[in-house]
Amino acid sequence: MAQGNIYDAFVDGMRKGWKVATLNMLPNVVLAFVLIKALKLSGLLELMGQWFSPVMSIFGLPGEAVTVLVSTLFSAGGGIGAAAGLYTHDIMTSTHMSIVMPGIFLMGALIQYMGRILGVAGVDSKHYPMLFCIGVLNAVLAMLTMKWLIV
Repeated sequence: MAQGNIYDAFVDGMRKGWKVATLNMLPNVVLAFVLIKALKLSGLLELMGQWFSPVMSIFGLPGEAVTVLVSTLFSAGGGIGAAAGLYTHDIMTSTHMSIVMPGIFLMGALIQYMGRILGVAGVDSKHYPMLFCIGVLNAVLAMLTMKWLIV
C-alpha cells in the first residue's frame, strides 16, 4: 500500500470520527449537563434524590444517580454526561462513578438500539421486553458487583 493511501485513509477516518463526535455524541453529553443543571436549579434534583434514595442506596449510590440511569437508557453519552454533571456538583464521588460506570456501559442506549438494531435486523418486537430486561439486569448485577468490590 502506498503512503498516500495510508494518509488519505487516516484523514478520511479523522473526518468521519469528527463528524460522529460532534453530531452524534456531543449533543447527548451537553444535553445531559444542561438537564442536570436545570434539575438542580429547579430543586427537582434534590426531590428526586429523596424519592429514589432507598432504591439507589442498594447500589451505594445517592438517589440523584437515578438521572444517570434514566439518561443512559436513551444514550450512553447522555448517561456519562449526567454522571459528570452530578460529579461536578459534588453529588457523586469517584467511588459512585466507579459503581455506576459498568451499568452505563452495559445498559447504554437500550431504547436507541431497539429501533436502530433490532428493528433493522428484523427481530420480532415481542422479544424486545426480554432483551431490554437482560440489558437492565446486566447493569444491575454489574453495579452490585462493583459496590461489593469497592466497599
